[in-house]
Amino acid sequence: QVQLVESGGGLVQAGGSLRLSCVASRRMFSNDRMGWYRRAPGKQRELVAGITSGDITNYTDSVKGRFTISRDDAKNTLYLQMSSLKPEDTALYYCNLLTPYGGNYWGQGTQVIVSS
Repeated sequence: QVQLVESGGGLVQAGGSLRLSCVASRRMFSNDRMGWYRRAPGKQRELVAGITSGDITNYTDSVKGRFTISRDDAKNTLYLQMSSLKPEDTALYYCNLLTPYGGNYWGQGTQVIVSS
């Protein structure tokens, strides 16, 4: 089992920034696939950003140019730097870890609220 603990959410005005962190309970390996998801009120959970081995990243279109995902394997930590936040970014943000062996782990989430 791997525990993931997110932090960094909060209330911010539109145009502001936040940095989310996700700390894993075990060492992160280069072939672990990690990502940030979010679930907005009344909507399905969606992938916001992902990062794989070799630091290959992908983003959903609505956050491209505003969000940056990164990882520090030495600190067992995944980050999401969010800038130019919009009210539509309001959601519960989750960290996810996929291992090459079929492990699929989720954190409890951290709430982000962007006021207009």
